[in-house]
Amino acid sequence: MDIYVGNLSYDISVEELQESFEQHGTVDSCKIISDRDTGRSKGFGFVEMPNASEGAAAVEELNGAMLKGREARVNEARPRDDRR
Repeated sequence: MDIYVGNLSYDISVEELQESFEQHGTVDSCKIISDRDTGRSKGFGFVEMPNASEGAAAVEELNGAMLKGREARVNEARPRDDRR
């Protein structure tokens, strides 16, 4: 299950984000999207969890939770639109 995580603190690390999700199950990958020019976090990221029920539990528990001082918005990621 691919999970979108928004409203992240600009100084949260990938490791801290991964630890938050690992409390709910196995995490395959975790990434925070950063600005291509400055390298600064854009305040959102994605987490991939192989087990859908664990992923759903993580979404349920972490949506609205405080992560490093900010209220995270967590939901199932939507497929990326084809950019042309």
